[in-house]
Amino acid sequence: MVSAGGLTWTALRDLECAELEGAADGWGQVANRADAARDRVGTHLLNGLRDTQRSEAAESAVARLHQLHGNFQYAHTECGLIRTALNSLAHELKAQQRVLAEALEDAAALTFTVHVDGSVAYPAAGEGLLDGRPLQGGTAASSGPPGLVTPSGLIAPNPNAAKAQDIADRVAGAVRAAAEIDWRYAGILRRLKAEDGLKVPTSTWKDAAADAAEVRDAARSYLRDGIPRSATPAERNAWWAGLGQEQREEYLAVYPDVIGNLDGIPAAVRDAANRDNLQLLIGKLDGRDDSRSVAQLAGLREIDRQLRAGTHPPMFLLGISDEGNGRAIVSYGNPDTARNVAAYVPGLNTSLDKEFAEGDLKRAWDTAKGAQKYDHSSAAIAWLGYDAPQLLDGWSSADVMGDERAEVGGRALSSFMGGLAVTNANDHPHMTAIGHSYGSRTVGAAMQGGQTPGVAEVVFVGSPGVGVDRAEDLGVGGDHVFVGAAENDVVTKVPSKMQGRLAAAAGPVGYVVGGLLDRGHDDLWFGKDPASSAFGARRFHADEGPPLISGSFAAHSQYFDVGPEKDNGSADSIALIIAGRSDAVKFVEPR
Repeated sequence: MVSAGGLTWTALRDLECAELEGAADGWGQVANRADAARDRVGTHLLNGLRDTQRSEAAESAVARLHQLHGNFQYAHTECGLIRTALNSLAHELKAQQRVLAEALEDAAALTFTVHVDGSVAYPAAGEGLLDGRPLQGGTAASSGPPGLVTPSGLIAPNPNAAKAQDIADRVAGAVRAAAEIDWRYAGILRRLKAEDGLKVPTSTWKDAAADAAEVRDAARSYLRDGIPRSATPAERNAWWAGLGQEQREEYLAVYPDVIGNLDGIPAAVRDAANRDNLQLLIGKLDGRDDSRSVAQLAGLREIDRQLRAGTHPPMFLLGISDEGNGRAIVSYGNPDTARNVAAYVPGLNTSLDKEFAEGDLKRAWDTAKGAQKYDHSSAAIAWLGYDAPQLLDGWSSADVMGDERAEVGGRALSSFMGGLAVTNANDHPHMTAIGHSYGSRTVGAAMQGGQTPGVAEVVFVGSPGVGVDRAEDLGVGGDHVFVGAAENDVVTKVPSKMQGRLAAAAGPVGYVVGGLLDRGHDDLWFGKDPASSAFGARRFHADEGPPLISGSFAAHSQYFDVGPEKDNGSADSIALIIAGRSDAVKFVEPR
């Protein structure tokens, strides 16, 4: 076989892959210009207009600038995909050129002749059994795909025949593979095209998501295998630092979801990747009618709205995904430059939806602003990097009663905080982990044995227990573990597991017996009450909140609440702890 689809071995040999790489560079330059234009529109024009103008005309201009920003973002994404596709095409073709070159070199060393049709002529060699003369030479042609033999199933006794056959097969194999590569990438490049017009609707981003998936699959040997997915955050940071600018841009274009969620990658890079991936996810989920997709799409769109509107401190999107119940990690303030960095972990019933995007993100935003009152170099993060338990079927859902989700989430949180410690520019950043409700159990899992690097302070609020019975078991020292427990927060008074099991086995009598066995009345579902004297943490004041008899669970959710008419002691205490000012916190007696 001498060619496939019109490609010959001589054409493959003479192919200038540098021309493909040059074309890729050109598309890369266009992508970079689009990215620079997008940044100028978003950072300068939009912010300037929003900050200085208040009128109907200004609102119209802002809407048009948002459209322009989206157009540049789309152009940046698609041009980046084209560049990567061309570079990956060149990468794969060069691999087949190397296979061909090695076969031709072997033929030359053996003084064989490779004909234009790919057949290989070989000289006489060996000895005849009867007369001892060299056996006649001949010509070998490719036997087809690997594993096939000549039609007769026989090989000539001349020792050169087998060598020539091998060379002919390698030449033909390189041509076949190169033709398949060319056909595959031709289809991909044909499909990388934009719709007519100046608008980039959600449907276009849906196409972009499909484009990214296709290029990603095609470029798997070119880029994917290089990503250190199983490495430590420090090793990932070193990997990223060692890449050239072009390589970084290609990873961001093709793997924004991976790079954006990779602990150890700088925050500004993760933010850029996740803003692109956010648009791809919106396009991917748009039009789906299952409840999970609808809820996640609403959450994604609300996050997108907030990113477009801008905040102070500024938002950094450090993670976004539709995995499980959804993932979202948002920082208010740059966690790589701030001296004080806190991560808030929500708990029960939290998922990527509009409620999270409006409520939990506001908690982190208010917390960041509160900490910045005491030290302007502070950032606060809402960390939804795990599947929190969901009470979809009332208390019959057992996830909230188990440790598994907290243990899995704790490992993810530990990796995330370790990544922040690596990327932060300060020599000794002051880092705080905050757990609310079931999120406190997740933080507890992350901190057990001091296995989370960089974290100096731990805060628990509304906690049903954290998985350990003593504050000192969290690796930061009891004086650096803080707890807030509102008097009317029933979650901080849930019965112990032993009491629950006895109640399940023996009803009310078992419940009473379990309570009697809890001699200190300080056992909760996940261990000792963090607000108890036995636990050994420092308890700060929290407003008692409305009683449960009123039908409200507000006491469980008020720890972060701030407002023009609300002076919340617990929110202020959390801000002081984050800023390294725990000496100014108002403490109360433990239970």
